[in-house]
Amino acid sequence: MGHFLIVGLGNPGDEYRNTRHNLGFRVVEELAGRWRGRFFGTELALETGWLDPGCEDGTRVKLLKPMTYMNRSGLAVAAALRKEGVDPEQTLVICDDVNLPFGKLRIRLKGSDGGHNGLASVIESLGTQEFPRLRVGIGANFEPGGMVEYVLSDFEPEEEEELPEILERACDAVRTFVCESPEKAMTEFNR
Repeated sequence: MGHFLIVGLGNPGDEYRNTRHNLGFRVVEELAGRWRGRFFGTELALETGWLDPGCEDGTRVKLLKPMTYMNRSGLAVAAALRKEGVDPEQTLVICDDVNLPFGKLRIRLKGSDGGHNGLASVIESLGTQEFPRLRVGIGANFEPGGMVEYVLSDFEPEEEEELPEILERACDAVRTFVCESPEKAMTEFNR
């Protein structure tokens, strides 16, 4: 039986709610709905209590949304790890990724920030790259120099239509990761 901290990266505030950069938030919100969790807040983060994802071994998970804005996400993650006594290896960070085609999932157990400010902040605050992450592709449909504007813009209506299915797959990947094994999740979802 284990404990996992599952962190969705995003920016707080209504103006960011439907942006590409908030895909991490949307995945953990979807998980909270699935696992009947409620987010409650501190200045650093919104979190749920320990939830039961239905693993046979009784593994529990806590969902976290850093409220520090993307480029300071690591502060909230480091504080949560200290408070809960969870290791970086038991922390799954979920974020958007311009380096993957729209809707593609990629689970890795460690690695660089890949140019993602939120991951960069988590790596800096934890002092390690050795934590799992689930990256959800948003594509790179922007001109040179247009990345910031792109990630902070809302999804196109036709993308929004596909999102429920993508969010569902991402949630399935998280459940497989925590209930079965990271290896099984990578084999099944990194296609």
